[in-house]
Amino acid sequence: MVVWRRWIFPILMVLVFGAIAAALVKIAFFADPPEAALEPTARIADTVVAVERGEVVNALSLTGTIARDESFPIRSEIDGTVTAVHVGEGQSVAAGQALFTITQTYPVKKFDVVAPEAGDVSELAVVKGQATAVGAELVKLTPARFHVLSTVEPVQLYRLLNAPSEASVSIQGGPAPFTCTGLKVQVADDGTTSVRCAVPAEQVVFAGLQAQLDINIGTVSDALVVPTTAVKGGAESGIVWVDAGDGAEPVERTIALGVSDGTVVQVTEGLEEGEQIRQFVPGLAAANEPVCYDDGMGGQYCEPQGWSW
Repeated sequence: MVVWRRWIFPILMVLVFGAIAAALVKIAFFADPPEAALEPTARIADTVVAVERGEVVNALSLTGTIARDESFPIRSEIDGTVTAVHVGEGQSVAAGQALFTITQTYPVKKFDVVAPEAGDVSELAVVKGQATAVGAELVKLTPARFHVLSTVEPVQLYRLLNAPSEASVSIQGGPAPFTCTGLKVQVADDGTTSVRCAVPAEQVVFAGLQAQLDINIGTVSDALVVPTTAVKGGAESGIVWVDAGDGAEPVERTIALGVSDGTVVQVTEGLEEGEQIRQFVPGLAAANEPVCYDDGMGGQYCEPQGWSW
């Protein structure tokens, strides 16, 4: 026990403290150099596509509603007194039916105010014995006419340039598809954009019915086409980025455009078949193609909604 106390324990303590001291010296003066920070680097390749030939069908299928045409006022065309009222509020009248009789004061003469077309009377504004003047509103008439109204996104207005004056209307559970006429685009005061066309007079429809409006704007075959994602612009002219394939930066080029179906667009001037162009306009990414990059730990991380260049 004396040997352990005098010799063994002191030697062990010296060895332990010596190891600790050596470790401290190494940490203080001989530490390993820090590893370089790993930074993820994006791997984004500029996808290019070739200018090809194909068919473009510019057709829109819109959801619409059958609606009654707007009412309009019927006004007096003479000064006089209303001597007879032949209709009542809400009454349906035929074209040419007498609505009022007005007696002119001088020279004394009676005039019948008739319905210019079939419809329903509303907002009756005069009574028998009431004096009236030229231009005074007597009543409103809601015509027995209907139209199809469909709201569209403002950006689709470019696709409706040079649209035909007719469209096909389909009503689920209703008559066979029929043609509406007088197709026009209208913009409301609040900025709402819509397409409207008239229902034929002989077609039986009802206000409030849901309808499908099919508009065939134009079709071209054997045309030069490019993806709409490659074009900055889209109405009659646009800009694409042409890739020469030599590693140089793509070059901007202005092109003339024709018919588009929303996915591809016809090129009428500015490109040749087989030329390579950037698939996406700089600053935009493909919404359905994730972009992946290194996570610095041997794996990858992908942006599911695309990348903004």
